[in-house]
Amino acid sequence: MECEMPRVNSNDSEIIEYLKECKTIAVVGASPKLEKDSHKVAKYLLEVGYNMIPIYPKESEILGQKVYKSLKDIKEPVDMVVVFRKPEVVDAIADICIDRGDVKVLWTQISIINNKATQKAKDTGINIVQNQCVMVEHKKLMV
Repeated sequence: MECEMPRVNSNDSEIIEYLKECKTIAVVGASPKLEKDSHKVAKYLLEVGYNMIPIYPKESEILGQKVYKSLKDIKEPVDMVVVFRKPEVVDAIADICIDRGDVKVLWTQISIINNKATQKAKDTGINIVQNQCVMVEHKKLMV
């Protein structure tokens, strides 16, 4: 995949609304390794009061939370999906978000840009944040 710039994205005032309204956040690619950014972000989301649901295929628990192998496996409603995976995987994640029908925000972390997938999600009513760290934005806009 060629290097992209985000064409589909939200502004700060929209991000503030998402962070206020969303309560349950699934972290796709959450890692059990303390040194990984996905672990640090998942931990931060828990610490600031979100219901953080880790998605990782090789663990049963991360940060004391039950781990799901796939976003499809979560039975409770999910407000936001934060992605720590390669850009080409965002297509499949966007499809699952669309199929679920409950995801309000699809958020891809720094360097993760897939305009085709995010436009498809946006066209179904899902809000998009690309190429930004949810923890950094929360600290900047909400604390």
